[in-house]
Amino acid sequence: MSLDAVLNQAASTVPECVAAGYVDAASGMLLSIKTVDSHPREVIDLVAAATADLFNGPNVSMIERLFKKSRGLQDDGHHYFQEIIINSDNLIHVFLRGKTHPEYVAVFVCRRTANLGMALTKARMAMPLIEAAL
Repeated sequence: MSLDAVLNQAASTVPECVAAGYVDAASGMLLSIKTVDSHPREVIDLVAAATADLFNGPNVSMIERLFKKSRGLQDDGHHYFQEIIINSDNLIHVFLRGKTHPEYVAVFVCRRTANLGMALTKARMAMPLIEAAL
């Protein structure tokens, strides 16, 4: 199944999901998106770039390096930040780093009325299918 089809299917299982995307966090490029509304291309591209900053921005990378150094670990490229949840005025944004492809991040945007635990659980359950579609 194509990435677009899998992402569409995943979005339909996450409660009150209004958008889902898959981002290459290394480059900030959007690989696929499914949304219920139309948005200007600039906004969509900016969301992809912001997702890359959340996971690979200079301050996040520095924090990860400092954690490794303080624990006596080598900087092997492993990332500590695997999931990020942002609650905005009207939406819940769930960001999940891939397990088999850690350079990719899935993004699910749900209405604020969604059950956060269920949205997170369903998003996590969708990740193996999304990663397999690459």
